[in-house]
Amino acid sequence: MRIHAYRALRPRADIADQVAAPPYDTVDTAEAAELAAGNPMSFLHINHSEIDLPEGTALYDDAVYAKAAENLKRFKQEGWLVSEDRPLMYLYAQTMGEHTQTGLVCCAHIDDYIQDVIKKHEFTRKDKEDDRTKHTATINANIGPVFIAYRDVPEIRAALASASQGAPLYDFVDELKVRHQVWAVENAAEIEALFAEKVPVSYIADGHHRSASAVRVGAERRAANPGHHGNEEYNWFLSVIFPASELKILPYNRAVKDLNGLSPEDFLKEIRAIFTVTEGADPSPASPRNISMYLGGTWYGLSWPEVKSSNPVDKLDVSTLQNGVLHPLLGIDDPRTNERIKFIGGIRGPGELVKLVDQKGFAVAFSMYPTTVDQLMAIADAGQIMPPKSTWFEPKLRTGLLSHELD
Repeated sequence: MRIHAYRALRPRADIADQVAAPPYDTVDTAEAAELAAGNPMSFLHINHSEIDLPEGTALYDDAVYAKAAENLKRFKQEGWLVSEDRPLMYLYAQTMGEHTQTGLVCCAHIDDYIQDVIKKHEFTRKDKEDDRTKHTATINANIGPVFIAYRDVPEIRAALASASQGAPLYDFVDELKVRHQVWAVENAAEIEALFAEKVPVSYIADGHHRSASAVRVGAERRAANPGHHGNEEYNWFLSVIFPASELKILPYNRAVKDLNGLSPEDFLKEIRAIFTVTEGADPSPASPRNISMYLGGTWYGLSWPEVKSSNPVDKLDVSTLQNGVLHPLLGIDDPRTNERIKFIGGIRGPGELVKLVDQKGFAVAFSMYPTTVDQLMAIADAGQIMPPKSTWFEPKLRTGLLSHELD
């Protein structure tokens, strides 16, 4: 895998906590406006620039992209963002509760994405990909890093160990109580060589739309540049690369608005014909091949034997639920588009499922055991696509800390 040091565009240390923002796809316009209220330095003014336009402006209006570029220029003029004086890599540690994960901030090569050295496990939606492509091209920068995983390499871990020994460039806690720390990595040439030698493939964990759009922008600029020589910054895209053993996937739960014409009694009868069912189950499954179902004020445990299949997708708990329950019993044929299903990811947990059923009019909810990183990599290695909403990575990378300009 090819990686690359770069001259980051980054905030001053004294305002990093005010500049850094959640990823664009984890908040909507209203949430972005609320988070950025009273804070002109929030990077949400760049990755959700519609908050600075008249209410009702369409998300994909040309004015949104123009405003993002205008705001980025203003951030530079105000001195809120400054360019690093030399190419560097960085270590980026995130601590949420007892869990810490530390990734390498650098740039990955668009050809490694095209040639599947960087493997994918999700489809992208054209509208979202088009949006991020236009945003990236207009502001001339990658601002949201792609979250990439690789199988652990002891030599890389050893080479990076010394970087986090000194004082960090940044050290702050965000509104979700996640601590963010960043250190400069001085031995970039050594790290580049190790990745080239020791990391034959890597895996997009989160950020399929960000990576696809970055690659599109790079390819478009290649085609438009008669003097293209291969060393331009547009050949690279912003990434944070983590050893797989440090990553934490949280469950991605489901709730369905109705029982597709079945009574609760008949639905439960159908469930008993498919699974081994126990009443009074723990709301959070303790192991794979277990789902906790909330129906009529009771938690039921659903379990089943190991799925025998050569396709790793078939072995996912979310596949068992979709193929055995959601589609045949509840009529959820395409969970990407069906409005009767809601996905609840991350840190909200099973309590949110109880609220949806008891207070919000949903009929049934399913609490999942999280997909593992090994399952994700096996599916990507097989060239397969994971079902939608299979993984929720937490904590999320902040946007605006270490942006990558394309020239």
